[in-house]
Amino acid sequence: MSQAIKVVVVSGSLRDPSRTHALLQVLVERLQARLVIDLHWVRIAQLGSVLAGSLERDSASSALLPHLRAVENADLIIAGSPVYRASYTGLFKHFFDLVDYQALKGVPVLLAATGGGERHALVIDHQLRPLFAFFQAHTLPYGLYATLDAFSDYRLEDAAQFERIERALDPVEAFFRSPAVRAA
Repeated sequence: MSQAIKVVVVSGSLRDPSRTHALLQVLVERLQARLVIDLHWVRIAQLGSVLAGSLERDSASSALLPHLRAVENADLIIAGSPVYRASYTGLFKHFFDLVDYQALKGVPVLLAATGGGERHALVIDHQLRPLFAFFQAHTLPYGLYATLDAFSDYRLEDAAQFERIERALDPVEAFFRSPAVRAA
């Protein structure tokens, strides 16, 4: 594959440092070992005040527009959020409220989340998948969910998580190495 894949990672955490960001960082590192990518990060923790002041796309801050355009032109989106009250963060959702609703049709999306316990793992299927279904995006079959126990001082250290990351990346690699995608 000669052309870089435009990958946009949206980290929905409101904090820095963040376990969600740490999980996404490892995911990106493993993806870079498999494919040539052009990477763009959207860190909600850094955009909070800009996002809160942008109520509509037409009046969105100029600091926010490059991130919205990057998502709308992505070949692959990796979206992750910590779990707050059984869902993604409000500013994560607000960011996607400003994305053109037709821009993500057919775009593959890899979903990830972090939370305090296993019972929050359903956020991937009950909150994140429906959000991207609205956009008619193609959510990939494996989502990644990590609890607090998987981290030590904001570093992912759970061996099972590293195995899950590799399993989640298999369909991503297969998608971008398929002859039909290369021809397009």
